[in-house]
Amino acid sequence: MINAAMVFKVEKTEKQLLNKWNELVKEVLDTTATNSDEPEAERKERKKRLEAEPEEWFKYYFPAYTFAQPAAFHIEATKRVLENKEWYEVRMWSRELAKSTRTMMEVLYLTLVGHGAKRRRRKRYVMLISNSLDNAIRLLLPYKANLEYNKRIIQDYGKQESAGNWQMAEFITQHGVAFRALGAGQSPRGARNEEVRPDILLFDDVDTDADCLNPELIAKKWRWIEEAAIGTRSISAPTTIIFCGNRISADCCIERATRLADHVEEINIRDAAGRSTWPEKNSEVDIDRVLTQKSYAAAQKEYFNNPLTEGSVFKQMAYKPVRQMSEYQFLVCYTDPSYKDTNDYKATVLVGKWQDEFHIIKCYLEQTTTAEMIQWFYHIMDLVSNAACYYLMEEVFMQDVIVKEVSDAGKKYGRVIPIRGDTRKKPDKFMRIETLLEPLNRNGQLYLNEQERHNPHMERLAEQFKTFAPGSHAHDDGPDAVEGAIWAINTRQGLKETEVKSFRRVANDKRY
Repeated sequence: MINAAMVFKVEKTEKQLLNKWNELVKEVLDTTATNSDEPEAERKERKKRLEAEPEEWFKYYFPAYTFAQPAAFHIEATKRVLENKEWYEVRMWSRELAKSTRTMMEVLYLTLVGHGAKRRRRKRYVMLISNSLDNAIRLLLPYKANLEYNKRIIQDYGKQESAGNWQMAEFITQHGVAFRALGAGQSPRGARNEEVRPDILLFDDVDTDADCLNPELIAKKWRWIEEAAIGTRSISAPTTIIFCGNRISADCCIERATRLADHVEEINIRDAAGRSTWPEKNSEVDIDRVLTQKSYAAAQKEYFNNPLTEGSVFKQMAYKPVRQMSEYQFLVCYTDPSYKDTNDYKATVLVGKWQDEFHIIKCYLEQTTTAEMIQWFYHIMDLVSNAACYYLMEEVFMQDVIVKEVSDAGKKYGRVIPIRGDTRKKPDKFMRIETLLEPLNRNGQLYLNEQERHNPHMERLAEQFKTFAPGSHAHDDGPDAVEGAIWAINTRQGLKETEVKSFRRVANDKRY
């Protein structure tokens, strides 16, 4: 039975698709002006030259999509697809890296020009599959808009629209190339374009967050992909299979496709060194701006192919106002400088022991320079004032570069940071953090500073705690520094009072 809500949903979807279509048509018409006076000989020579250089072909026929110079990974990806007639590739490219757009330009090249260096065979049947039919149609609309309205394509390759075979979800060009949108789970059986079976299979955003919560749904969808969708291809005809999407769960269809593909490419918004992977389009400032508008977990999933399960170890973090510095039995400032990997976060935390509780009084947690990290020490020293505080950093990081920068800062400010090396031989990181900190958090003995709740550094620390999990690729530099501080407090509780007084004098000596 069809109810009013269902009718409204259908009408809303159709209206959205129509609006999207009108926008695409206008964009294509506005950006593909041609020279109607171009001599035929020059047109043929220009066309031949462009076909020999796919990147130039893309720029000429799709100016609306090629406003930024392609990155090296774009160019290499296109070479693989155009030079291999039989090919299976997984593109786990971050949002804003143009995976769908680049794939569309390659597919239209293959269907309009041909395949391989000698252009001996065009592709004849493109099937685009997404998580739903509506989404598949939305992804197919740019193909249809360009084939129908791109004046440069029409001038060089002729009119593409064919009467009677030109619907939103399925159309065939005048030159016999079929395009079809399909939602996951729909029957693709018998899919043919005359004698041709699908020879380009595109899977774009086939996974959904809801499906990934249910392993049975993922298994069912994957069976459909393997048996029904990929099963439509011909054994004897070379076929191109491309998966576009992000790894949004530990078990998802795109992750399963990686086990079978000829080539798997994971490109995140930033590389391992923390730099933009497509600086021609995405500047560091722009990336920073977008990432600050999302939680750490959301950013990791959408831009770094790193799905995180929040709360698997630390379900929630508790907050409490902190005490006066003089009330704490022990204060430790612990730093994890992430000196080995520039993509990690530098972390400095000030932790105090009060009765049987541990308070994270101050936190600095950021991907930044060593010079900025050293400034954090001075902020902590000013905050601590005359209270005794240990300043620790893992001994392995106390290398010449850091020691020199600390020494230079001391000369500049007239105060040397009384930092010591943590010589402990640390066991497995996950085991250390879970066994020491999880019971404290669960039993109400670990608190974050309430006054710092909305400080971006403290927010990052809370997020890193919540995304901390076994086998996770999430950043954990903040929790690691907290573990170091609390371990140091626990081991120093056995110090004699004279040692504590002596340390207080050293730590607050004006010479430092």
